[in-house]
Amino acid sequence: MKLFEPYNIKNVTLKNRIVMPPMCMYQAAADGFPTLFHIAHYGGRAVGGAGLIIVESTGVTPEGRITDQDLGIWDDNHIPALKQIVDVCHREGAKIAVQINHAGRKSTSLAGGPFGPSAIPFSDKDRTPYELTKNQISTIVTAFQKAAERANAAGFDALEVHAAHGYLLHSFLSPLTNRRTDEYGGSLKNRAQFLREVLEAIRKVWPATKPLWLRVSAHDYAEGGIDGGMMVQIINEIAALADLVHVSTGGLLPAGVRDYPGYQVGLSEQIRRECKKPTIAVGLITNTEMAEEILQNGRADLVAFGRELLRNPYFAVQAAEKYDVPGYVPEPYKRAYPHRKE
Repeated sequence: MKLFEPYNIKNVTLKNRIVMPPMCMYQAAADGFPTLFHIAHYGGRAVGGAGLIIVESTGVTPEGRITDQDLGIWDDNHIPALKQIVDVCHREGAKIAVQINHAGRKSTSLAGGPFGPSAIPFSDKDRTPYELTKNQISTIVTAFQKAAERANAAGFDALEVHAAHGYLLHSFLSPLTNRRTDEYGGSLKNRAQFLREVLEAIRKVWPATKPLWLRVSAHDYAEGGIDGGMMVQIINEIAALADLVHVSTGGLLPAGVRDYPGYQVGLSEQIRRECKKPTIAVGLITNTEMAEEILQNGRADLVAFGRELLRNPYFAVQAAEKYDVPGYVPEPYKRAYPHRKE
């Protein structure tokens, strides 16, 4: 079964193709530090057999968090605390990445902001963002770079740059939210310039042996916004800088997301085919049969189970039992599986 086959990317080998995607838990301390909840939350999914765990949106600056209850990675003091999460996941056989992010105009943090490419609020109920100056853009690029250094120091196996869901990098990419007339706006190449600078800065400090990838929203669900074809062009603009693409959609506007089982898989398939990049498929994928079809038909290389892993931390163990895949029942739990002989 392909879902349980190992997957190699750079010098990292995942034991299976099951991914826990980043999902904000809003349980961090006010200063961005993880709590005991995070160790239990991520450690539980590692015990449960997920091959790759991606830690939730982690702010590169205090004001870059989505909320003041989100994780942070803007201070060297965050490193030992994040390393505790890494260590527990490694102990249980999972690989672990962290998603680094600046929330841009969607930030509700009281630390400052919000900021965006242009002074266009997310909705009528939200604060109007300050249009970033070139100096501020440069400062944020450096913040992403420093965050990558800290992620490596904490022992993360991979790094995900959040360029989706209406947050800062996505808002620069979309013509609906980027009305700039300088080198960061206008043409597709210019709108991708901020993302390019972030990735280039990270590449200078992130080990070449470890994967670096993007999460993108491949459709804005609005006329004149990003669609699959435009996202293919964007990814091809920065192709040499990203090892993989985690394909999501939406989040730029308050409404418009279409959600049904596997609703984003077609975009993963398109990007995989047209950009020649491995992809993670995500979005209401809830069972092994659907995931296996996605993998067998070349629609993605890895499959993320978000809601399913919230409901059931032991999804991978139970799926392995269903298909008689050995090696997934944790040693302390084997008494619950007396029929299993390994």
